[in-house]
Amino acid sequence: MNLSEIIDGLNDNQSQSVILEEGQNALILAGAGSGKTRVLTHRIAYLVTQKNVHIDAILAVTFTNKASKEMRERLEMLLRRPIRTMWVGTFHGLAHRLLRTHAAEANLSPQFQILDQQDQYRIVKRLMKENEIDESKFPVRKVQWFINQQKDEGIRPGDIDAGHNYFVKKSLEVFTLYEKHCNANGLIDFAELLVRSYELLKNNPALLTHYQERFQHILVDEFQDTNTVQYRWIKQLFNGKNNVFCVGDDDQSIYGWRGAKIENITKLETDFAPIQTIRLEQNYRSTGNILNASNALIAHNKNRMGKSLWTDAGDGELINLYEARTEIDEADYVVSTIQKHINDGTPANQCAILYRSNAQSRAFEERLIKYNVPYIIYGGLRFFERAEIKDALCYLRLMENTEDSVALERIINFPTRGIGNATVEKIREFANMNQTSLFQAATSIASTLPTRAANALVGFIHLIEEMQDHAKNLDLSEKVAYLIKQSGLVTHYTNDKIDKTGSKTANLEELIAAAGQYNHEEDSEMNEVTGFISLASLDSSGDSSAPPTQNVQLMTIHSAKGLEFPYVFLTGMEEDLFPSRQSKDEPHLLDEERRLCYVGMTRSMKKLTLSFAIKRFLHGQSIYAYPSRFLSEFPREYLNEIKQKYGATQENYKKDDIFNQDIKPQANGDLSIGKTVKHGKFGFGTILNFEGEGDSARVQVKFKTAGTKWLISSYANLEFV
Repeated sequence: MNLSEIIDGLNDNQSQSVILEEGQNALILAGAGSGKTRVLTHRIAYLVTQKNVHIDAILAVTFTNKASKEMRERLEMLLRRPIRTMWVGTFHGLAHRLLRTHAAEANLSPQFQILDQQDQYRIVKRLMKENEIDESKFPVRKVQWFINQQKDEGIRPGDIDAGHNYFVKKSLEVFTLYEKHCNANGLIDFAELLVRSYELLKNNPALLTHYQERFQHILVDEFQDTNTVQYRWIKQLFNGKNNVFCVGDDDQSIYGWRGAKIENITKLETDFAPIQTIRLEQNYRSTGNILNASNALIAHNKNRMGKSLWTDAGDGELINLYEARTEIDEADYVVSTIQKHINDGTPANQCAILYRSNAQSRAFEERLIKYNVPYIIYGGLRFFERAEIKDALCYLRLMENTEDSVALERIINFPTRGIGNATVEKIREFANMNQTSLFQAATSIASTLPTRAANALVGFIHLIEEMQDHAKNLDLSEKVAYLIKQSGLVTHYTNDKIDKTGSKTANLEELIAAAGQYNHEEDSEMNEVTGFISLASLDSSGDSSAPPTQNVQLMTIHSAKGLEFPYVFLTGMEEDLFPSRQSKDEPHLLDEERRLCYVGMTRSMKKLTLSFAIKRFLHGQSIYAYPSRFLSEFPREYLNEIKQKYGATQENYKKDDIFNQDIKPQANGDLSIGKTVKHGKFGFGTILNFEGEGDSARVQVKFKTAGTKWLISSYANLEFV
């Protein structure tokens, strides 16, 4: 492969990035749609083919499984050979590989298990219950979030001073119990993967030196999304002699709520000096009008590193801005527009509806169903997170390692085999008292139980032991097929009356296929079963698989990052929704909301539609809203403003103080705007508005003491006065 093949088709700044001389650290400030993945892969190809850098001397870090897979595939095509031994993957995946390779030095059992979010939640919940910590005062989710937040900062329980903060004090108590439990049982959660791998290198200087010398080139994608411990992980691998090549965009930093530090990208200039910054500003995705409006919007953020996207593809169409009467009107407009695109031959998957909050999807789903437009919610439940898949994998985990108490707790009585909660509690108590695994505890106490409970427990123990013995000489896919049948899972889900479509049994068959396709060579540090189990656990922390192609895509703007669609509908552009109420009074949070809007707008390739509603029913209440401030932050010359003719209450939407205005009576059957009604709970009130028909008809009433509420007409039982 010669140099011309590597840089062919790259623009000047991309080429400059790819052929940087060794010994030069670099920050590639890559705007949306500027070809950053291409730059990363071609940079690696350049190092391997032109500078004779061995593939094992390169560390490439991504943020999603999808990006990691794409990078591998592109590199193999460029280099025309497999790269199985190369260290390329997500932060979590690479940290896991490091810990598997050096489990002893990390004070871990070689068979340590990875906890997903659900497993972690159940353990935290049980520890709180056992220690009589009131869930009503200290919600499990908040305590779980506290634990993960500390780990993202690289903080251990002993580093925390709770002071007089009672929530922190109690959460710290749970954190300490949780860490003790995980250490005793060989458990690692996602955040722990990063903390433990960082501490592994920090506490073993010789090992750190080995990897610093091994990885001559460290390439990191989406650098603006790194959290504290991820930044430290990269920084400690840098010794001043190897090179870092970071690709990121401060304008697309939208994950502050989960620990990402936008300041990390600005710290590069001091922590990795000298470093060269190259800006990729030519956009290959969107039209000129979309980019110009996006540039104008993001320019309102201060302390940017600065860049301005441009394209040579022309201005394209103006951005549609639709002013809707309600969220139903907004959904009608969006779906009817999509339907027109589909009727004109546009594939449904080229249309995406983006929203700030998941709660907004309801109105769009209702209209899509009504108009028989196929759709899918992107970012839904991933394959390895499905209950039936987790059940099967827990059997596989227990067959591989009977010390896996988390797996045992999930499937000890599933499918039902007569082992009740009282028996499980006795097993747990014995295990805690004797510092042993649940499986060993079950074996020890079986003979002490009443006959029925003893028989059920012995039956389960024999089942696992028999499965272990029979599966010894089977390959991975045969093991999975065997356990699914022998455990009773197939019979259970086949007879499941709720699963009328047979999707659960089909998913179990797909798991067998996934086991057959698993490439053990990429995880050679582990045996085949452990590698496959780890792959499944890590997949549940990453991005969703691409949805089917025949559907309109619905997703949050956060989920849309990294994706692109010809037709994008960015909805709910209202104050208190976007930007959110929690963010608009905090400058750094408002900046992140603006970056999120920028990300949403730059997902569009061909046509962008923005929409807002004057009135929205959300979270159980009706809200009158002002258009988002973001809509006023780019010139109107890029907009095609669309306003519908409203009905009887149009003038009421235009008034700032709607409830103090005289309301012109308009009738709809028994309902009449301005009419006085009485409600059994809320008392007397005045009808302000109504919408819908039949069972879905709603009426808005301003009550004298209870305020304004939207009610379902068929259930409200209003008495007309």
